[in-house]
Amino acid sequence: MQQNQSILHAAYSAWCRASALRSRRLRNKRFAYGDQWSDTVTTAAGGTVTEYEAYARGGTPPMTNNLIRQMIKTIVGRYRTECITNRVPANKNVALVHEQNQLEELDSRALEEFLISGTAVQRIAIERDLWRHWVKVENVNLNNFFINHIEDPLARDCEMVGQLHELSMAQLLKIVAHGSRSKARWIRNLYRNDCQERAIDFAHAIGADSHLATSFWTPTQGGKCRAIEVWTLENREILLCHDHATAQVKLVPATTKVKNAPGITTHWDIATTWHCRWFTPMGDLLAEWDSPWAHGSHPFVMKFYPLTDGEVHSFVEGIIDQQKAVNQIITLINNIMMASAKGVLVFPETALPDGFTWEDIREVWSKCNGILPYNPNYGNAKPEQISVNNTNIGAYEMVKLQMQLLEEISGVTGALQGRSTVSGNSATLYQNETANAVIALSDIFGTFTNFRLNRDNKIARL
Repeated sequence: MQQNQSILHAAYSAWCRASALRSRRLRNKRFAYGDQWSDTVTTAAGGTVTEYEAYARGGTPPMTNNLIRQMIKTIVGRYRTECITNRVPANKNVALVHEQNQLEELDSRALEEFLISGTAVQRIAIERDLWRHWVKVENVNLNNFFINHIEDPLARDCEMVGQLHELSMAQLLKIVAHGSRSKARWIRNLYRNDCQERAIDFAHAIGADSHLATSFWTPTQGGKCRAIEVWTLENREILLCHDHATAQVKLVPATTKVKNAPGITTHWDIATTWHCRWFTPMGDLLAEWDSPWAHGSHPFVMKFYPLTDGEVHSFVEGIIDQQKAVNQIITLINNIMMASAKGVLVFPETALPDGFTWEDIREVWSKCNGILPYNPNYGNAKPEQISVNNTNIGAYEMVKLQMQLLEEISGVTGALQGRSTVSGNSATLYQNETANAVIALSDIFGTFTNFRLNRDNKIARL
């Protein structure tokens, strides 16, 4: 019982350790899909507002020109065209799994996630029902994934990995009840109506943070059961029993009493095994087993890019500042053009119409079809518009510069995006430009290809 609680607490600690990565992923995802003004800023009064609110208070909502999304689509499209469709696995069983799981589509979405968060995670397992079994491959949401601190790009220092599940009761029983009606009845009783309250109590009992506890220990969807799948790399003492007569070697636990017999020799050793445990969020052990597959490992395939000192900083994260600069400059140009077109209204105090306040004047003047009353009987003083053309201040050159920097930093140049080349350039030159652009992204493509190869190797050894 104490060991199980320690493993569950270690899984929770690993999940919490990745909170910074999940926060960066959420910000990167916002920028990738067009929500690019939600970063917070501090006002002169000391308050905190979003950048959108700060700009909107000036009278003009900010503008968004989503260049990141186009770059992601370009990279995914290029990889899908050149790397996925042109590579058919030589192993017929792996090729069948590709076809059954539509892995071309899954891999494209995994690559999109890879560009946004710097992580790609898939889970490979054998699904069974009464009549058949098949290999199921699925993308794993980073919010539900945890792993111990690793620094090896090949993840060879992985010692614990797992996933949070939200399952219906029927799905959960199919996985952990192992066909036992009595065990299924016991599991149903564990997930009675007060299970979420008991899960939070258990989390507090083992020292879980109150702010993060809810996300880890309770499901986000009503009617679902939270289950926690944890795989750990464990060392065990074993005996190798060699029967010389039959040439068979059996592995048995070191605590097993082996009868001495002629022609049988034993050898003590230590075996390393991946062991799976399924927990309830209340700390109950639902089921456990050693890795049942020929590869002897856990069912996950993961890749973190780039993994430096255990940190991940994605492709999108590196170009957010340039995207923000483009949005800010274009918003500035828009504000300048509006101010230049409208100008400044000089309104004498003596010409204020009866029943109007200065707020009324400001509201009417801000509208393109507004009507402003003026009574000439008040004297010669009358409202006057003063406008100056200030649009030619180098802002357009700044936009062009920032877009060039965006292409150079990302490696997604105009040639890679299929833009028309300059008139008079040869087709060979354009092809060379495209090839050079692909070289700039070859590290990303190569890393993701390595991820797919690892996945296919694990499929072949199920």
